[in-house]
Amino acid sequence: MKKFCVIGNPINHSLSPKLHNFWLKRNKIDAIYEKKLINEKEIPKLIESIRKTEINGANVTVPFKNSVIPFLDSLSPEAKETNSVNTICVEGGEIMGHNTDIAGFELALRHINYDVKRKKAFIIGAGGVSPSIILALKNMGCENICLTNRTFEKSEKIKETFNDITIQKWGDIPEFDIVINATSVGLKKENFDLDLDKSGNNKFFYDVIYNPSETNFLKKAKHNGNKTENGRMMFIYQAHQSFALWNKVLPKIDEETIEILK
Repeated sequence: MKKFCVIGNPINHSLSPKLHNFWLKRNKIDAIYEKKLINEKEIPKLIESIRKTEINGANVTVPFKNSVIPFLDSLSPEAKETNSVNTICVEGGEIMGHNTDIAGFELALRHINYDVKRKKAFIIGAGGVSPSIILALKNMGCENICLTNRTFEKSEKIKETFNDITIQKWGDIPEFDIVINATSVGLKKENFDLDLDKSGNNKFFYDVIYNPSETNFLKKAKHNGNKTENGRMMFIYQAHQSFALWNKVLPKIDEETIEILK
């Protein structure tokens, strides 16, 4: 039996096992998918387990999307460009890092027919998923991308890769059409100390968090007359790509798939 897992800290909120085990069963694949709470010091041990095929593949979530990279043999072009990995595979005897978050975010916006062409995007957070969102927005023709983070240096680090983005001081709110919470704020029902209330209505508020399904960030935005969307479809699409990399099968995304995550 093959073994797959998702690593992160925290990890309790992850619905990856629910989704992947559903697809494994549906496609009659003899495998199991689990979640593993680890700390950074345990990353080398996990990679060694993949090298020995004790684990056949892993997803990577907060906060390890960057920190796993030094322990991998090679990176896909997308992972290299974003310096972010969310899927680890064995390919040709090498441990390889992929980034399926880029396709996940792009397909999620296409799923709801939201067009970012010539629009202004404001991203909150400079963590592991932010470069993926920036690259996806650029691929889709977004006109202007602004990034803010509590720690200014982290934003500056991302600007080294994407030098045409604008860095905003924490607390200063630029003009935007779409604002994306790319942080873990909201997992435990916390609030931002950012005043987005004066940004007007009819904006699009997107949260990469999918569990809980409606964070305070989204609740407040909806109350103020804005369109909102959580990260569920992004989560499904990035998992879809990971599943295909490991199992060489494209699992079906249908209403039953979406329903099991509600």
